[in-house]
Amino acid sequence: MGTAFLYVGMMIAVILIWFLLFKRPIYEAIFLSFILVMTVGGKWANVFSYIYSGLSNSMLFSMTVFVAMSIILTKTGIIDGAVEIILALLGRLTGGAGYVSVIASSFMGALSGSGPGNVMATGTITIPAMKKSGFPSELAGNIESASSCLGNMIPPSSTIVAALGVLNGLYPDMNYSTGRFWIVCWGCSVWFILQRIIMVYVFCKIYKVKPVPKEDIPKLRDVFRRGWRGILLPLIIFVPFLLDYLFKDSFFTDRLGKDGAKYFSSSLLYFIAGLTVIYAILIVKKKDDVKPKAMVKLFGDSIKTIVPTIAICVVGYMFGALFKDLNIAEQIEAGIGSMNLGRLGLCLIIPLLTCVMGIAIVGSSMVVVFGSIFVTLFAGVGVNPLLTAAMLPCICAVMSNMVPPIAPAFLAGASLSEADFSKAVKNDLWWIVIQYVIEVLILMGLLPIFGL
Repeated sequence: MGTAFLYVGMMIAVILIWFLLFKRPIYEAIFLSFILVMTVGGKWANVFSYIYSGLSNSMLFSMTVFVAMSIILTKTGIIDGAVEIILALLGRLTGGAGYVSVIASSFMGALSGSGPGNVMATGTITIPAMKKSGFPSELAGNIESASSCLGNMIPPSSTIVAALGVLNGLYPDMNYSTGRFWIVCWGCSVWFILQRIIMVYVFCKIYKVKPVPKEDIPKLRDVFRRGWRGILLPLIIFVPFLLDYLFKDSFFTDRLGKDGAKYFSSSLLYFIAGLTVIYAILIVKKKDDVKPKAMVKLFGDSIKTIVPTIAICVVGYMFGALFKDLNIAEQIEAGIGSMNLGRLGLCLIIPLLTCVMGIAIVGSSMVVVFGSIFVTLFAGVGVNPLLTAAMLPCICAVMSNMVPPIAPAFLAGASLSEADFSKAVKNDLWWIVIQYVIEVLILMGLLPIFGL
């Protein structure tokens, strides 16, 4: 186990030094840490097999599709109308701007899958509205960032795809359908959305927050007429996976056979993204934005967003293959298993461990590299592997966006709200602690999850 922690320690140290000290991109830091661990481990002879493993994983292509989809949805402003509808419905409530932030950011985060990107997109509307209602700057920024982070655990986030890859890699004979996995992910996310709504309510009482000023609330009739088409986007994404979950073992299997139903379920990851993009192109108001020349420019301008995300996933899969050769997973499993922590101990330790690791390791990479270890450990103490895999994006990606000093979503919220950094960190601790408590309760099986 000592060797395993040495390798993991080197990985984290390189990432921290390269990213924080030299302020270089995170994907560079992860790649350099991969080179170091491979060198120390004496595995250079297998470098091409690691590269092949990173590039040939089918989930990588699914992630690319969803990253492209999120860029089209966010850059063309298609979902702006949906945010206005939510504001028109909830703005009149006491602290309504906070509830708008939770609902709208969860909604947009699920479509974009990017915590910090969602903060910058939705926060430009919700944060000024919250501050005008009496929310302190640090609270406004943290409500927006904590809500935007949920996009990492609500399908169709690319991190969800990575977690499903971990599950199917460990249990290929279980034939977990995409539909069922996504339903469980949505079932988990409901508790965190509810948690954020309750926390907004409590903070509104503490700070005596007011409703959104009437002059800032759009008329429902007007915004619905402009934005109702955007509201249909979640249905286009959600309904096929719901049907796959409900009828996979009956309707689809009877007509397509067992293998046909399996591949139909897998193809949804590509089919739904494409269908969503086609619908978005049809309803976008500014048709010039989706002409071929404009689309080429759109993806060209977004290349700095696309490349880091995909590069991190590729190196993450390479790390997974390297760690397998070095028996890292087995050593960590054996080491933690020898502690005889039991279910409660493991449910307390693993989310805390991912919280600390998230300071240096990007959530999606953590899912790919360490996901199989966490799922196996939890399965050993009786936690349903399906539940653990569905919670991987939460305990890894959501937390890594919330825990300073890196925490990109937290930093985006603090910056946009112009909050005092020390006050923002103190307030952020509340969101981190309650997030952690809900994670433990779910993993312990104390909160019911739809789909299990």
